[in-house]
Amino acid sequence: MTTATVLSKEHITSIINQAAEGLRIDTKDYIEKALRVVTDTVTDDQVTDTLVKNALENIDEANPDWTYFASRIYLLRLYKEAAKHRGYDADEKYGDFFELITTLTKKGIYTTAFIEKYTEEEIRDLQTVIDPARDLLFDYLGLYTIATRYIAIDHDKNTYELPQERWMIIAMYLMQDEKKEKRSELVKEAYWALSNLYMTVATPTMTNAGKTHGQLSSCFIDTVDDNLQSIYDSNTDIANLSKNGGGIGVYMGKIRGRGSSIKGFKGMSSGVVPWIKQLNNTAVSVDQLGTRKGAIAVYLDIWHRDIEAFLDLKLNNGDERMRAHDIFTGVCLPDYFMEQVEARGDWHLFDPHEVRQVMGFDLEDFYDEEKGTGSWRQKYEACIANEFLSRKIVPAIDIMKRILRSQLESGTPFMFYRDEVNRKNSNPEKGMIYCTNLCTEITQNQSPSQFIEEYVENEDMIVKKYKSGDYVVCNLSSINLGKAVTAEVLDRLIKIQVRMLDNVIDINTLPIKQATLTNHKYRAIGLGTFGWHHLLALKGISWESDEAVAYADELYEKIAYLTIKNSMELSKEKGSYPAYAGSKWESGAYFTERNYDSAEWQELAADVAENGMRNAYLMAVAPNSTTAMIAGSTASIDPVFKPFYSEEKKDFRIPTTAPDLDHNTYDIYRRSAYIVDQRWSVKQNAARQKHIDQSISFNLYVPNTIRASVLLDLHLQAWNEGLKTTYYVRSTSNDVEECEWCQS
Repeated sequence: MTTATVLSKEHITSIINQAAEGLRIDTKDYIEKALRVVTDTVTDDQVTDTLVKNALENIDEANPDWTYFASRIYLLRLYKEAAKHRGYDADEKYGDFFELITTLTKKGIYTTAFIEKYTEEEIRDLQTVIDPARDLLFDYLGLYTIATRYIAIDHDKNTYELPQERWMIIAMYLMQDEKKEKRSELVKEAYWALSNLYMTVATPTMTNAGKTHGQLSSCFIDTVDDNLQSIYDSNTDIANLSKNGGGIGVYMGKIRGRGSSIKGFKGMSSGVVPWIKQLNNTAVSVDQLGTRKGAIAVYLDIWHRDIEAFLDLKLNNGDERMRAHDIFTGVCLPDYFMEQVEARGDWHLFDPHEVRQVMGFDLEDFYDEEKGTGSWRQKYEACIANEFLSRKIVPAIDIMKRILRSQLESGTPFMFYRDEVNRKNSNPEKGMIYCTNLCTEITQNQSPSQFIEEYVENEDMIVKKYKSGDYVVCNLSSINLGKAVTAEVLDRLIKIQVRMLDNVIDINTLPIKQATLTNHKYRAIGLGTFGWHHLLALKGISWESDEAVAYADELYEKIAYLTIKNSMELSKEKGSYPAYAGSKWESGAYFTERNYDSAEWQELAADVAENGMRNAYLMAVAPNSTTAMIAGSTASIDPVFKPFYSEEKKDFRIPTTAPDLDHNTYDIYRRSAYIVDQRWSVKQNAARQKHIDQSISFNLYVPNTIRASVLLDLHLQAWNEGLKTTYYVRSTSNDVEECEWCQS
């Protein structure tokens, strides 16, 4: 609702001059243009809209600071709206923080935890560290995003919370159960990390922390067993998670193939495609509170009998009854398949149910312990040799061609290199990793839940008993490399960041019981990074260089060291994760496998052996494009799309430049996503993957004219150099859908 206030030309000029202070912009023509719209009938809200619009029109490669000018003008509106609804003078910018908490708690927006666990004295003390000047760190895109999607509003959509208060609320919420004698200092430290934009939390955490609804985790991974009970239970669980804002990865490799037997009757099974279509309908029908359809990725093994139909699921031609356009697909690839692709050898497709019946084992439950040899290929070759097993034999390269065709048309399937993932699993004694999540950065133990029995209790109570499987949960947060590395705060930052992530596990309320049990069993976190291209630009390091590869190796080793160290320190304080016994952390194999043999690493390995680890899984690099926008940096480990472009979402189109764009950084940014040689991107990720215990959301950017042989070579390079996963193939001919569930 607009106000009736009318601003004078003098006042508008004063606002412009104040907003331009310290920025590299010339406001002379801008002021003249702005004053032309001023009439007796124009309200201050209309003036604000005009000032922002005109400022955005001035953004280009030579004038990037106009985005900060637009942000400062937009801030004035936020301050005014919050002041109006909270009843204080807008010139104060921020009002009474304790009163805000009291008001939004009464309105049912905030959880009662703040009032119940913090005293008024504590809250008023925390208000003293809220720094409105840090609002000036936002560019316009970042401020607009946090203001329209994350800050707390009331049920009538009135603005109450302001950006610095959102950071403080997140900090308080995550530290609510820390010991009281040190809690306030931990809250202040978390606020320091967030408000300086040194890090961001996952999108669900940023949205829901401190509020009465929603959970804090980004993604989940389910494993479906080969029976109707498991299939339908899984669909129900996925619907509940999707409703609450979770992205889902689903492993369906255990389900029997088309034409398999059911209860001894041959040729009765319709295979995995109908069940995937059912999940597709769930994704469309169970949306996230009306804002977007659910996000589900389904993974299947490359040796599964239905793999050819699976790879055609998202194509735009063919039989629509065999298509599922709203889910994402991923393939689970053993080393042996990639070797057969290279050798142009044959590939045998089997039915997993028939393998169980005839061979007495589950082929998907094995992996090659070493590259070139191991249990999986021994079992697979035994299947090939067994004449009683039915199979389809196809050239391996033909299946790979289907993968490449689908990737160039739809961006998927994602690639999951299962042997490398399981070789590097820090908890192999507790299970298998069958697939990854929606955004390909999470690799943790999985297993299906098993239905035990159903019985009647007290005449009218039906009870169902299950043995819980490992239902993976992703708890994410990311370092802003462009700010944190250049400010030399990694040591201080990662210490508080690991604690924040660990606290998410205890505070979170998940709608699926087995997810809660798994979350506490492993206490897995995913500390990641964004702003890699931003950091390279600030350092003057070319993307396509050995220097960038060496720097990725050095930097991510440091991040790994600090993350492991701080998880160990938390274990000393709060105890190890319950599944720690027998892990590679306990045995020290985690360190020897990665050749961490310096004195510093050996000392840390000894500390871990003595004190344990708080978290089974630690690091994962998510896509985080939205939270990178909030922090004014570049997404994940990706190159920028262009030095100057327009960021487009459903509700806006905002001109944007690469961060800190000037004559010093332009040449680094000029080699943008579709220009840089992707072989250098693979090399960089191979260097950082050595130090990341989980995986990386790694996109390949290719022109639509790319030859299939060149794209194949990129995949072979990624596999050969030890990458665990690859995410989208982003071609200039396709428009892939953005995933927002792993934003951090």
